[in-house]
Amino acid sequence: MTYESDADADGFGEYAVAAWPRLVRTAQLLTGDFHEAEDLVQTTLAKVYGRWRRVPRGEIDLYVRRSLINNNLSRHRRKRVVHLLTPVLPESLRHTSAGHAEEVEQRTSVLAALADLTARQRAVMVLRYWEDLTEPEIASVLNCSIGTVKTHARRGLAALRAHPGLVTPAAPAPPSPLPAPSGARR
Repeated sequence: MTYESDADADGFGEYAVAAWPRLVRTAQLLTGDFHEAEDLVQTTLAKVYGRWRRVPRGEIDLYVRRSLINNNLSRHRRKRVVHLLTPVLPESLRHTSAGHAEEVEQRTSVLAALADLTARQRAVMVLRYWEDLTEPEIASVLNCSIGTVKTHARRGLAALRAHPGLVTPAAPAPPSPLPAPSGARR
């Protein structure tokens, strides 16, 4: 005899299985650590499960994203978790290629730069550029104004552009095509 709860009958199990990979990727960008991301998604889905019957069916993704962001902000505020970011993300052997080392180095730099942002800036960056949400959608998820989203996006992008791990070395200035002035010392 199998037991099926009311929430499973309404599709929670199917939704959780289908959304798990996407939610973990988003949470990993928010937390900077794969294991913390899995814990965050598990906590979020456990909380959503308790309210599943009351979640409007047309707004399930919005509700779950908002819960994920809010749980991350709460986790960040409590500072119960010590962030131990690894310098290199573990990768499977199937991704080895000539440019693999550069990809890992670039991914590590991006995650380190995201980790240096505030939790709200990081949430806006992930939702805007990873989840590809519009500013009004982000404002709805974060329960704030569109102006606040724009401010966090502007400040977050400025911080990412200035981050030492993401700054590309400037190319040397090309030589001047004009000859040196005749009175110049050599």
